[in-house]
Amino acid sequence: MSRLLEMIEKADTIAVLGHVRPDGDCVGSCLAVCTYIREQYPEKKVQVYLEKPPVKFSYLKHFEEISQSVDDAVSYDLCICLDSADEERLGDFAVYRKEAKASIVLDHHVTNPGYADENQIEDVSSTCELLFGALECDKISRDTAACIYTGIIHDTNVFKNSNTTSRTMQIAGVMMDKGVDFPRIINDSFYRKTYVQNQILGRAVLESVTLLDGMVIFAVVRRKDMDFYGVESSDLDGIVEQLRITDGVEVAIFLYETDNHVFKVSMRSNHYVDVSRVALVFGGGGHVRAAGCTMSGNVHDVLNNLTGYIEEQIKEYKG
Repeated sequence: MSRLLEMIEKADTIAVLGHVRPDGDCVGSCLAVCTYIREQYPEKKVQVYLEKPPVKFSYLKHFEEISQSVDDAVSYDLCICLDSADEERLGDFAVYRKEAKASIVLDHHVTNPGYADENQIEDVSSTCELLFGALECDKISRDTAACIYTGIIHDTNVFKNSNTTSRTMQIAGVMMDKGVDFPRIINDSFYRKTYVQNQILGRAVLESVTLLDGMVIFAVVRRKDMDFYGVESSDLDGIVEQLRITDGVEVAIFLYETDNHVFKVSMRSNHYVDVSRVALVFGGGGHVRAAGCTMSGNVHDVLNNLTGYIEEQIKEYKG
């Protein structure tokens, strides 16, 4: 029995947390744990806490029961933290980890320092892949499998990223054997976009700029642009990936403004630049090929700071 299941069995009340601005792996892993516990341990109370998740994941079991607010009067026996590279990324819900009698982290971000009582951190494709190994396979239902499959496809870019391994594919196959509607999951949650999502994507790509002899491409969406199109941060998914596949580009940088002169930074690399090293310098983290951070200043300053560290790696690689 995994350490996660041992801790679940000892707890009567359980909180499940993920990172701010939840993506497919975050929502999928949180709802997978919730569904599994409710099916296997119906006597236990389990609650998922997340910022408002994208509606495209509403097909997942218990999606409508996700709580988006903190109740100061509630504490838990166990807090399960998923896909969050550090405690700060839990946002306001970090209070549940601090006040819980016990806590465990399951995460695939190699920059995770380990901030719970128990920490399972592995460099695999996704937290959902890691979670699969912590659950009993024969007890994973179709509903739980749909959550796990969702997380895997979103963090592997539908099996195209370098973090995809043969084990990743094997786990996806097991989830398919559980009966998940995988074509619908891929099409509806990964590829399908609203009209305004396509508009903001098109504008970002149209206004993108290349730097360092075409090795770096960047785009920015300001707060006023988001207000004009009526989009939220979740509507910006996919922009950095679209930039990354530009011919000749090694690193793609996408910024969007969260507050006045405060930018959320997403970086992707194709071959040799370790963007997690760059993100760590500015208090962020992530993976070798996908990382992010939050930075303050004007766009010019943010970009200069980032590209300085990226250029160092490019020069190192080229000798």
